[in-house]
Amino acid sequence: MRRNRNFPARTKWLGLALCACVPTAAIGLSAAPGKRIRLAPKFVRGETLRYRVESRTTTTGKTTTPILNPEGGTRANLLIHLLVRLDVLDFPGHSGLARLRATYEKSSAESDSDAFDPAQPSLADEYAHLQGRSIELTLGTGAQATDVQGLSEVLADQSTAQSVLTWFGGVAASSGFPSGGIEIGQRWKSERPVEGAPLVGLAWRVESTYLRDEPCAPSANSSASPPPASGTESCAVILSRFEISRRGAASSDVTPEDYRRNGLRVSGTWTGSGEVLDSISLSTGLLVRSTQTFDQQMDYRITSASTGSSVRNQSHVQTQSEVTLAPAASPAPSS
Repeated sequence: MRRNRNFPARTKWLGLALCACVPTAAIGLSAAPGKRIRLAPKFVRGETLRYRVESRTTTTGKTTTPILNPEGGTRANLLIHLLVRLDVLDFPGHSGLARLRATYEKSSAESDSDAFDPAQPSLADEYAHLQGRSIELTLGTGAQATDVQGLSEVLADQSTAQSVLTWFGGVAASSGFPSGGIEIGQRWKSERPVEGAPLVGLAWRVESTYLRDEPCAPSANSSASPPPASGTESCAVILSRFEISRRGAASSDVTPEDYRRNGLRVSGTWTGSGEVLDSISLSTGLLVRSTQTFDQQMDYRITSASTGSSVRNQSHVQTQSEVTLAPAASPAPSS
C-alpha cells in the first residue's frame, strides 16, 4: 500500500471540518428552563488543559489535468491522533482573548493513498515531527489564531500548518453565540464567509440549539479547576447543524480576485453539510466532549484565460472527529 500526502487541492481544506469541533469555553452555573446563561470564552492565567483529538478523513475523486498523470490519486485516507496541552500565558486585552502555548505531547497520523509523489513529505512524518514541540499564539476575538510563533520551524508544509492552526478556531467558537445569553430550547443562526476557498461567494450557515443539561463525563476537570465539592457536575448540550453553500445567483462569477489577476477563471460548485454535538461543563466552563461529522462535495474547474487549458477537481470528502477534555494528571506520590 502506498502511503502519501497527495490530493493537495483537497487536503488543504480538510481543516475546515475541524473548525467547529474544538474546545469551547463557557461561563455559567445553571441553565434551568427559562434561565439564560452566557456562553463566552474565559481563561485563567496559569491554567493547564489537555485535549485529545481523534479524526478520520476519507477523500475520493479525481483531478483532471491537461497532462495525463497515471500516478494521480482517486482515494486517500487520513487518521490523526493528538494530545495537546494548552497553557494560558496571558491576556492580550482588546487584541485577543488569551495568549496560549500549545504543546503536542502526542502527535501521530496514518495516511494511505493510491497516489504517489516522492517529492512530497508524508503526512505521517509531518505529524510525527510535531510531537514534543510547542507553539505560541494569540486567540483572537474572532476565533482566529494570530501572532503565531514557532510553527514555521516545526512544519515545512503549509497545508499541514494551516490545518494545525484551524484546530484552535473552535476554542473561541462560543464568542459567536447570542450576546444576551441562551436558554434550554433556544435556537439561533449565524453565517460567515468561507475564507481562502478557490470559489468566492461560499458561506458557512449554522443553526444551533441548546438541547438540554445532563451529567458530564468524569474527565470534565482541568488541572486548574477542581470539581464541585458535592453533587454531579452538569453539562450543557448544544447541537449545531451547518452547511456550505453559495451566496447570490448560481450564474454569477465565482473567480477570486487573486486568481483573476493571474489570468485564471474558476467555475463549478462546492457544497457541504454536517453537525456538531458539544457538551460543555456548567461549573468549569470547559468543553468536555465534542463530536462532529462533515461531508463535502467539490466539482470545480480552474481555466487559463490565455491558453484555455484547465484543471478540474472532482472530490468527495467525509470527516468524523472527536475532541475530549483529558483528565488532569495525578500528582506525583510523596516520598
